[in-house]
Amino acid sequence: MTSPEGPRLRTPSAAAGSEEERCLRANDRAFNLQFDYAKNSIKTSKYNLFTFLPLNLFEQFQRVANAYFLVLLILQLIPEISSLSWFTTVVPLVLVLTVSAVKDAMDDVNRHANDKQVNNRPVKVLINGSLKEDLWLNVEVGDIIKLENNNFVTADVLLLCSSEPHSLTYIETTELDGETNLKVKQALTVTAGLGGDLQALTSFNGEIRCEAPNNRLGRFTGTLFFKKEKYALDNEQLLLRGCIIRNTDWCFGLVIFAGPDTKLMQNSGKTTLKRTSIERLMNYLVLVIFLFLAIMCLILAIGNCIWEYSHGYRFQVYLPWATDVNSAFFSAFLMFWSYVIILNTVVPISLYVSVEIIRLANSCYIDWDHKMYYPPHDMPAQARTTTLNEELGQIRYVFSDKTGTLTKNIMIFNKCCIAGKLYGDILDSEGFLVEDIETMDKVDFSWNPFADPKFVFYDRRLLQAVKARDESTHRFFRLLSLCHTVMPEETKEGTLVYQAQSPDEGALVTAARNFGFVFRARTPTTITVVEMGETVVYELLAILDFNNCETRGVS
Repeated sequence: MTSPEGPRLRTPSAAAGSEEERCLRANDRAFNLQFDYAKNSIKTSKYNLFTFLPLNLFEQFQRVANAYFLVLLILQLIPEISSLSWFTTVVPLVLVLTVSAVKDAMDDVNRHANDKQVNNRPVKVLINGSLKEDLWLNVEVGDIIKLENNNFVTADVLLLCSSEPHSLTYIETTELDGETNLKVKQALTVTAGLGGDLQALTSFNGEIRCEAPNNRLGRFTGTLFFKKEKYALDNEQLLLRGCIIRNTDWCFGLVIFAGPDTKLMQNSGKTTLKRTSIERLMNYLVLVIFLFLAIMCLILAIGNCIWEYSHGYRFQVYLPWATDVNSAFFSAFLMFWSYVIILNTVVPISLYVSVEIIRLANSCYIDWDHKMYYPPHDMPAQARTTTLNEELGQIRYVFSDKTGTLTKNIMIFNKCCIAGKLYGDILDSEGFLVEDIETMDKVDFSWNPFADPKFVFYDRRLLQAVKARDESTHRFFRLLSLCHTVMPEETKEGTLVYQAQSPDEGALVTAARNFGFVFRARTPTTITVVEMGETVVYELLAILDFNNCETRGVS
């Protein structure tokens, strides 16, 4: 293939499963369609109308008891060994399979509904110079889409430009990593100049060569070829599917990965059959019971063989052998399977029926539990699957990646040590530590118009040191107000709100804000701080950020 920027090597078709490098061109569906890239529709359901019955039966017969009763049913259809009617096994087996199938169907119907809701979300796509409303499922690789404030990101897109200065875009990544803080992305300078000009965006014919679809959320490498120049791309320009646009009126993005190729879906994997510890234990117990049954039947068959061999010929007139039975050994072989049929009730098939009904009922109880209802978000508990409910009662250990998981990510500035002086402890007139500080008067920050009213501190000595312009104290709070990755947001009420990537940063910057060192704004090259009422702009030398691939710092 060739492009306006020069010759390129043809990338293998994505459908062939051998994609090593992705190549696409903006605003050129005909060019991108030749690679057969995945569309933006997703599918997390396991079945459809045609595959439900065979796939569900295949999964259910992986249970030892179900497989056993299927074999038992086949044996009962053989007249030479059958001693019971076949429907005595069919009825309980069909009941078990039906209850399980209904439960699995309910789970999959919910998955279909979720898929339909996501695939039919509206999005604005740039087509032939104008923005047209379309659905997520119709978006294709190479399309340019417009995302607005509080919108979910439709696919993995390359940020081209935004309404913010320097084409910054703020995103919330709760769907990806559980973090509610805002993160910032910035477009390349060459694409930021496109602005919101639809004509310029329509004529943009940049070509992207990047890595193949993968599940690495924190990494992206690629190259933009535009106007005979090459520009390096990394994760700072990539907006991932599942993120939410925040504090940004609008932004335009070029779709790089769509649907199942997005990093979110690459990490989710296929919906598989999950077995609980209780179900695995039940399978093990059924195997033990079946082994016990086989031993009993073997002993009885051996006894039959001995009796037929030594005494059976005397009773041929009264108990003749069946047709085609010509030896005591063959008679014992048939008798073994007859005993398996007669003693089949040793294997408790009703146990599986009871467990399935209990799971279904327990799921309803979880949904109805008022103690698990969260009023601030009007969010009840929701059992997304009826298969794993009993696992909740089997938890013995809770592993947490960080303390924030258990502490609601809440950090409070209580104490600090500056130049060897400890602030935060309250001492009485005799120098003893006051235990009940709640009875003490709080430090008054009313002199500071930017103070956070929720911030509480009791040691007045620290405020006195700040007002006395103690050099060490000022340097301490100046560093707190500068060395961070917090993003400021001013609400409609004029209140200053900080969006921090970690609660530690939020607590430290809020403390500096209340003591007179107010972080006000940041650009890609500067940080603005109001120090004791005086606005100071600092040059940003470097940001050593933190991500999930490596640990860095801030300077």
